[in-house]
Amino acid sequence: MFAYALKRILLMVPTLFGVLLITFIVTQFVPGGPVEQYLAEAKRTGGGGDTSSYRGGQGVDPKRVEQIKQLYGFDKPPTERFWLMIKQYAQFDLGRSFFQNKPVGQLILEKLPVSISLGLWTFFISYLIAVPLGVAKAVRAGTRFDFVTTILVLIGYAIPGFVLGIALLVIFGGQLNWFPLRGLTSSNWAELSWGARVVDYLWHITLPVTAMVLGSFAVTTMLTKNSFLEEIRKQYVLTARAKGLSERRVLWKHIFRNALIPIVTGFPAAFIGAFFTGALLIETLFSLDGLGLLSYESIIRRDYPVVLGSLYVFTLIGLVTKLISDLSYVWVDPRVKFD
Repeated sequence: MFAYALKRILLMVPTLFGVLLITFIVTQFVPGGPVEQYLAEAKRTGGGGDTSSYRGGQGVDPKRVEQIKQLYGFDKPPTERFWLMIKQYAQFDLGRSFFQNKPVGQLILEKLPVSISLGLWTFFISYLIAVPLGVAKAVRAGTRFDFVTTILVLIGYAIPGFVLGIALLVIFGGQLNWFPLRGLTSSNWAELSWGARVVDYLWHITLPVTAMVLGSFAVTTMLTKNSFLEEIRKQYVLTARAKGLSERRVLWKHIFRNALIPIVTGFPAAFIGAFFTGALLIETLFSLDGLGLLSYESIIRRDYPVVLGSLYVFTLIGLVTKLISDLSYVWVDPRVKFD
């Protein structure tokens, strides 16, 4: 296993390099780069010129344009800029944002609490619903309960999270006015007591988490059901029943431990994925300033240090998480051999 882990770690380097290289090349051909974005914002804030359509640096002093290029490092060839970026990333220096004048690492840390809030609640609630529901469906396979819950799970899976979020906002936030329409906390949150802060936080997080959870537990539910059905048909289950063990003991002591192997080994990827995937539209819809919104705004503004720095962090975390998921197969079931 050590040799396998070492090989996978060594393969992370070219994978990470390839992801950054492809993304960097793409950014070189995207129209309206950081220099043009800066000039457009300068015109808009200064009130000069018509900014209704994109015109790049037209009508701007060429010396001023050259100064801005030097400021952003665009006076260097693309190859030199790429290698400088790789050297920075090798030292875990993600650079500084072009437009927010902050280190990229600091920006990521500032936005991380929102994504952690959404991710943790989505992950735990999804598994707390999916695993018991999957077990119940397996035990009652073929019954009306199994049929009805399958239809409901598939309907929930088919509804996009942002569509459900809009419906929740309109019904419970707008018409009924039961929940707030935006933000993670109220404006006077710092003045509240600890108990009131917890209630206020849960009050704000209910709708976005509901929108994210509904479609996220369908796969885990069906995986749990199919895994249990596969174990129920095995010989050791028949032997346990023949020995006179109760159905409850057979289910929770023998079947449960083996059936959860594919589910438990997926915990690392699902846990990390809950933080960094699928939250962009939800964060935008509910005005939650998290990592998804940060990445989206950085792409729109061509803030390349934030785009590439975020991609570097997310890719590195994804590769490490994938390795942990693979290794967890051996930790959970020693019978698994990588060779």
